[in-house]
Parts: sequence; structure tokens; C-alpha cells
Amino acid sequence: MLKTIIGVVCGFLLGLPVISVNDATASEIEGVRLYRSPDRTRVVLDLDDTVDHTMFTLDNPDRIVVDITNVKLKAAFDKLDYRTTPIGNIRTGARGKNGLRIVFDLINAVKPKTFTLAANERYGDRLVIDLYDITKRVSKSLEGIIEQDNRKIVIAIDAGHGGEDPGALGPGKIREKVVVLQIAKQLEKLFDQDRDFSGELVRKGDYYLAHRKRTEIAHSKRADFFISIHADAFSSPAAYGASVYALSTKGATSEAARYLATKENRADLIGGAVSLNLDDKDDALAEVLLDLSMTATLSSSLAAGGYVLKNIDGLARLHKKRVEQAGFLVLKSPDIPSLLIEAGFISNPREAKLLSSSRYQQRMADAIYRGMLQYYLDHPPPGTALASRRSERRLAYVVVSGDTLSEIAARYKISVKSLSRQNKLTSKSIRVGQELVIPVR
Repeated sequence: MLKTIIGVVCGFLLGLPVISVNDATASEIEGVRLYRSPDRTRVVLDLDDTVDHTMFTLDNPDRIVVDITNVKLKAAFDKLDYRTTPIGNIRTGARGKNGLRIVFDLINAVKPKTFTLAANERYGDRLVIDLYDITKRVSKSLEGIIEQDNRKIVIAIDAGHGGEDPGALGPGKIREKVVVLQIAKQLEKLFDQDRDFSGELVRKGDYYLAHRKRTEIAHSKRADFFISIHADAFSSPAAYGASVYALSTKGATSEAARYLATKENRADLIGGAVSLNLDDKDDALAEVLLDLSMTATLSSSLAAGGYVLKNIDGLARLHKKRVEQAGFLVLKSPDIPSLLIEAGFISNPREAKLLSSSRYQQRMADAIYRGMLQYYLDHPPPGTALASRRSERRLAYVVVSGDTLSEIAARYKISVKSLSRQNKLTSKSIRVGQELVIPVR
């Protein structure tokens, strides 16, 4: 009887498919994403577990090969759009019993880099493949820069996050990276429409840039000021309000030490606000000069932040009624004054709705622009067009739907009487599209 039972069980087991230990524990590639940024192409493989991989290059023709062990491909590479990238084709194939080989056929040579990212609250495990464009590095020097009289003031505008980093997520799947880029584009347009300014977007599309890269772009644009736009989030949906941040003194001190430690940095501090080259200076003098530069830029940041905060007040509820200071990495440029603006809490349902509104985005951009304009009217950089015709400039505001005279007066911290007198108004009635001159204090 026992033999009969054992025979039945064995027969049943033999009838089942054989599952190897490797198959049972193999990771799966559940999705694949591609992002193009100005300096690289990023391919992200979304995984359900960690993987081991190797990468190597081949030439004649140029190829990048990535081998992944013990993995199953559940995603499709053929749906990726890589027409604007150095990639000519992507091929995949089995490698051994449980491995996968991915081959990137290249149109142009690249500098590849791969790394893995652990799972977090937004994503699972990931394998990232970065293909950096190869460009010739041009050495910058003060002698190679031609200073121009009556130049425009350059404002670098950085939309936070981007690409595989969505930033904070609000109700209804509102993503911070989308909202802040829309505000940044509106702000760029306002500066470009002003004959004394030039707006320069740091991030122009949906791709991610490292914090250091963002400040590098600002340097390459010879920016006088750097503005980074974000939308805050908190675990409680009750948190609300806009905030303006400048770099903390502690952050400035640590950044100064980092710059002094690297020779390339010492030779490269030639931003728009302070032209400074430490390459030929001894350590003691370099430290003093850099400390003076950081003090000047931090002072300018705090002063400009005060103007911006006053203009945002009245449009948005303020989370803090003064300019805060924090060690945000994106603000750490020794020679370019900078601000980080939290336009509101995207985790707050009311503010999320406002932040996703094109009208509110326009008004937020306008508040930031007006604040910066007021700051530069009071502190025009020497050699700029604004400095030469500052006395001719008057602050103007174009009325939009929903505006009232009292709201506009409150926004600019002036009385309704003063605003009416400046514009020779006989009543409190205003119309959409009407341009009002704001008295400059």
C-alpha cells in the first residue's frame, strides 16, 4: 500500500513542470524609460528586484553592451523614441541560460556610465544607463571674455526635478516637475519681453539635471542671478504657503572649502555677478577673496529674496514671512546670487489646484519677475542697460481677469490712492489688458 501511495505521489510530481531555483528567483525588467537631456541620454530599466550587471564598449562600429544576469525581460525596447539621441538601434538577446544582453548601436561616440538605484517610495529597483555626449571642453578665462557696455541682465531660471524625478506628487496626479517648468517658461517669457533683461531656462524639457550641472549651465550663460522654482510637499495636506530661500551661511562656508580644494573650480569662478579667478592666487589670498565673493552673493540673494517675497505676498499665502536660509545644493554657486522659490504646497488640495492653473502660474511668474525688477531698479549692476536708463524705468502691471485695484495696491505695498494718482484714475474701475504704472519707491 505504501509503495502504491509513493508511486502515485511521484507520478504526480513528475507530471508538474520543472521550476529551477534560478527561474524562481530571477528578477524581471518590468519597464523601460528613455530621457534625453542636453548632455546625455538616460535609459532606465525598472526592476522588481536587484540585479548584477556588467557594461563594456565595442568599436568599428561603436556599440555599448550591457549584460545582466538572472533576469527576465518583460518590457519592450522597440517602443522607445531615440531619434534625437546618439542611439541608432537597441538590440536584446538571451545570454546563457538566464541572462540578458542589451546592445546599443551608436550613431555617435558617447561616454557610458551605469549604476543601480535602490527602491524608494516612488520607484522599485532600477538600472540606469547614461550615455554622455562627447564634446570638446573649452577652457574659460577672464581674458577670453569681452565685457559689453549696456548689456542685458541675465536671469537663469531653473525648473526643479524633471525626467525620471517627478518631484512631489499632488492630488489628481499633479506632478511638481510639470508645474514648475510651466512657471519657469512663463517667467522666462517675462524677462525676455523686458528690453533690459534676458531669461535663460536651465531645464527646457522633461529631463533630469544634476544640481551641479544646473549651476554649470547658469555659469555658461553668464547669469547675473539664479532662480530655482519648486513646489513644496508635506505629509499633512493641511500645510500651505509659498516660501523663498537663500543659501545658509553654513552652506556657503562648506561650498567655499569645496571650491578651494579643486584647481578646476579655482580657475572657473567667472559668473555674471562677481568675476573672480583664483587660479593664480595662493591659498590664503584665495580664501579671503572667495569669502568676500560668497558674502557678496549671499547678501544679494537675501536682498533680492525680500523683494520677491513682498510681491508673492498677496498672491499666495506665505508659509514663512521672511526669506529662509538652507543648504540647498542647487543654490551653492560662489559667484552667482541665487534663490529657491517654493511656489506653494502641491500636497495641499487647494494649492495644488492653484498651481496647476495656467492663470495662477502666470501670476506667480509675474510676482517673481516684479520682485526681481524692483530689486534691480534699486541695485542696477554697473555696465548694464538698466543702470544707464534706470531713471526712465517705471514699473508697469498689466491687468488680468479677476484683478481689483485694491488687490494690486496691496501686492505692491502701496496705497490705492497712490496707485490711482500715478495712473490718473477717476474711479476704482479697471479693465483686463490695461497697463498700470506702479510707483517705484
